[in-house]
Formats: sequence, C-alpha cells, structure tokens
Amino acid sequence: MRIPFTKYGLPQVVIFPAVLIFAMLSCFAVGRFLPNWLLILIEFILTVVLIWALSFFRDPKRVAALDTDLLLAPADGKIADIEIVEENDFICGRALRIGIFLSVFNVHINSAPCNVKVGKITYKPGKYKNAMSSAAGKVNESNSLYLVRTDSPQDKLIVRQISGAIARRIVCGCKEGDNLVGGEKFGMIKFGSRTELYVPSNENVKCLVEIGDKVKAGLTPLVKYVKR
Repeated sequence: MRIPFTKYGLPQVVIFPAVLIFAMLSCFAVGRFLPNWLLILIEFILTVVLIWALSFFRDPKRVAALDTDLLLAPADGKIADIEIVEENDFICGRALRIGIFLSVFNVHINSAPCNVKVGKITYKPGKYKNAMSSAAGKVNESNSLYLVRTDSPQDKLIVRQISGAIARRIVCGCKEGDNLVGGEKFGMIKFGSRTELYVPSNENVKCLVEIGDKVKAGLTPLVKYVKR
C-alpha cells in the first residue's frame, strides 16, 4: 500500500505529529484543572495544527505528461513573476525565468520539468526573506540544479530551490550525473518557499502561464517548444 507522505519529510513527518499527539493527551490528562471551554479550545487548535502538519508532507500520486515539447512546473504554487534575465552561470545568455511561490498550504515536493541529466548541483547559504519577492532568489538560501535536457533541443535548464521566511530546510535527493524523467520527484523545501525555472530565451520557447496562475508540480505545463 502506498504511503501518502513524502520520504523527504522525514523525520518531521514522524516527530511533529508525535509531539502534537502527546500534547493533546497531556492536555486531556490535566483537563480537570482547566475550564471546559479552554480545554476544548486547546484541543481544537492542536487538532488543526496536527492536520496541517500531516498535510504539509503529503505526497499525491501524479502522472506527468509524455509530451517532450513541454516543460512542466517543478513545484506546486502560484506564479509570482515571469521575466527575461541574463543568466551567466550555466545557460550563458538570455533566459526566461519563471518564479513559483509556495505557501505553507501547498504540496512542497519538487520534480523535474522534463527528461534531464543533472550536470551540477550548487548549494548557497543565505538569508530567509519573503519568498514572494523575486529578490529572494538572489539573497536567500538556495540549491540550484543545473540540468541538460536529454530530448531535443538539448537545452541547459536550471531549477532553483529557494528558502523563504519560514522555510529552513532544503532537501535534494538527487546527485550530479543522475538522469530524471519529466515529473520525477527529487526533493522538497520545508515550510514555505520558492522554486524557479530557467530556460534559454529564444523564438522557439513559448511561455504558457501568466502571473497569478496556480500550478502543480509534474502536471502544469509552463513552457512549450514551438517548432517553426
């Protein structure tokens, strides 16, 4: 039977619920010393927090599209910004950057945008500013996956995992040299964050989303290669 929680959430997916359940039982044990309304309120709040803690690490089953002309969303969330930037670390030229903001209510698992080979992974320590801002990608803690498409065109891509104001833990379960298929899960960012996709900007690349759109990792197409 498939467990609907991500392995990338360990140990929190075990520890947090255990602590909350212990707190609920402790409150119930000393309930005779508290007014009934206060005990009910405390138990209700702890129950809500328990449900949220479990839902944060949920791992929904998804089947990615097989269209090799598409780049899929690498994260759940809302499109926060779309712009053309100069990317000189890996793509070495103009790139379309799509930023996705993940709230604490989104699924936080990251996945590959298409069939790729992992060329390099670079972790950068940093600050924990609000991930809604595009500036967060420049100053916050981040982990960049430098990818090369294994289908045509064999473009260089970047998926960047970025911590937010609440997030304090980036998890990356792949390593340099690994091959990932489109929609394959490779990690997560715990407790609110941002994920960015970089793709070379040219006349064959068409952006399919707008700012404010809600997307799902491994399901929502962000970019399409247009044959001319």
